[in-house]
Amino acid sequence: MDCASPPFDLIGRARGGPVVVSVPHAGRDYRAAHRAMLRPPVERLVALEDRLVDELAAGVDAPTLIARLPRAWIDINRHEAEIDPGLVDGVVASQLMLTPKVRSGLGLIPRRLAGIGEIWRGRLSLADVQARLSDLHRPYHGLLAELLRETAALHGIAVLLDLHSMPPLQNQGSGTARVVIGNRFGHSAAAWVASTIAGTCARFRLEWRENSPYAGGYIVERHGKPASGMHAVQLELDRSLYLDQSLDGCDPEGRTLCRRFLAAVVADLRAAAAERALPLAAE
Repeated sequence: MDCASPPFDLIGRARGGPVVVSVPHAGRDYRAAHRAMLRPPVERLVALEDRLVDELAAGVDAPTLIARLPRAWIDINRHEAEIDPGLVDGVVASQLMLTPKVRSGLGLIPRRLAGIGEIWRGRLSLADVQARLSDLHRPYHGLLAELLRETAALHGIAVLLDLHSMPPLQNQGSGTARVVIGNRFGHSAAAWVASTIAGTCARFRLEWRENSPYAGGYIVERHGKPASGMHAVQLELDRSLYLDQSLDGCDPEGRTLCRRFLAAVVADLRAAAAERALPLAAE
């Protein structure tokens, strides 16, 4: 992959409506410099990806920001301080956030993966981490914030749909959820956002769950500001809905279904947001 290739794409900026879509974990453009630093072959790192979920966002009627660099390189859904001091030289431990994700090897720079072990050939420099932040993490979040501000100013409300995919969940007695809606237990979005998406799930006969086992990560935590009219939810789709039996390639029928579902989610959120923005516009 050429180093000049863009780290992310923005599709449909001029599209109307209050919804903005983010796809942070589907990147699979490994540059030559990346490959040289990795211990396992790139093919083994598919487990870190939200495999091909970016293909589901094709055609949604909303501005869509898609990361092209892989999560293995840097995780946009982590705080800048979620750094593993066992991986990076030159960091000050007291300035880091040693969260459970970091301790499990899945911090800002993923360190290890179950079944694979260590991802990198050696320790990384702080300068390397800063370069990765400047290349993808900071501009991605900066553009996302700009899109949400523009959208809220234009429509009175902005809704961020942060799109992910998840391994199939085990049946826990009340039906197996195929969709998980995460709103940080109400802190990143008003209740009507999740209830609107739940209604879309019901129409498509998809079992859904709220905040369990995924309540939403750093992206929705950072950008969800319900009191300011900016709502953010993390939407997890079961990969078996759209991938083949190997969970590697797309199943054409499943992909079509999920594209229709996402288009409906965006349309339903647009309608629900318009109802709530009208009183604001009248004031």
